[in-house]
Amino acid sequence: MNIALLAPFEERVPPRKYGGTERVVYTLAEELHRLGHNVSVFASGDSHISGRLIPIIPKAFGSSGTKRLREAYTYRCLAKVVNYLQTETFDIIHNHIGWQALLFKELIKQPMITTIHWVLDNSCERTMYDLYRHMPVVSISKSQRKPLPRLHYAGTVYHGLDLREFSFNPKPDDYLAFLGRFSPVKGPLEAIEVAKRTGSRLVMAAKINEFEREFFETQVRPHIDGRQIIFVGELGQKQKIRMLQRARALLTPIKWEEPFGLTNIEAMAVGTPVIALRRGSMAEIIKDGQTGMLCDTIDEMVQAVAKIDTIARQACRAHVEKHFTATRMAERYLTLYARIASAKRT
Repeated sequence: MNIALLAPFEERVPPRKYGGTERVVYTLAEELHRLGHNVSVFASGDSHISGRLIPIIPKAFGSSGTKRLREAYTYRCLAKVVNYLQTETFDIIHNHIGWQALLFKELIKQPMITTIHWVLDNSCERTMYDLYRHMPVVSISKSQRKPLPRLHYAGTVYHGLDLREFSFNPKPDDYLAFLGRFSPVKGPLEAIEVAKRTGSRLVMAAKINEFEREFFETQVRPHIDGRQIIFVGELGQKQKIRMLQRARALLTPIKWEEPFGLTNIEAMAVGTPVIALRRGSMAEIIKDGQTGMLCDTIDEMVQAVAKIDTIARQACRAHVEKHFTATRMAERYLTLYARIASAKRT
């Protein structure tokens, strides 16, 4: 197939450090290319892929500046994408940018499918996707659909990993890990509480967005002592994998309905179980008692730390090999591509 992938423009593909959606786009593009398809990725010019890169802007514009300015950059980039699509035909256009690309549907005459990477429980996402509810979309978990079940869901496709990057480690060091953003909804303070109550070391690797810096400086930093609570900054892919490989467990004390959470399958891929609050997609990703512990309270997470060594690290790896590989993700998308492209022609 001749496939176009529309990536966000805030981070390059793949991201140098934090960037879940861009990481998924990269993994999908590489696997589709490996399977013999013609893949064109619309992204920033500093991206690096094996297929064809169509640079829309020279360099990813990042997460700095105001939200309104970042939105303006996104629309400017989308206008360039639409202009390009007037000159070349694809079998399918796979949109990973969001509802913003749906605004141009009258100008994009080619078959298009949209993966929703964000939650649907806020008024903006709910309103905009509802306006285009007849356009085919893909959910990244079943739980993601709950706030807006009447969209035209073509299917649910879980994220996948290229497991050649994630080597299994059967013997971890003695620390817990927290990985993500220093956002209240990600639960960094709750992770610190679990570590302190269990007497565990906690290694925290996270991105600090400017709009979340005050929370980090006033709420998180006072707990970082370099001995029990350790902050190692925002890590690149190889450093992140090494951190996860050596952890006894990954703590995911989320306080929101997270639609997926890539770090959870990354941890299990290297053999590290996940201790998570039972929110969002966690019950779809983690097998309770087999690849981690699903908890309803922080007290239960504290208790789970004492039992985490009963989880077989090989079972965590096997779970990802069965359900969350790049090949499985790509093949599921290819099935949807064929269906959407065929429906467009009839």
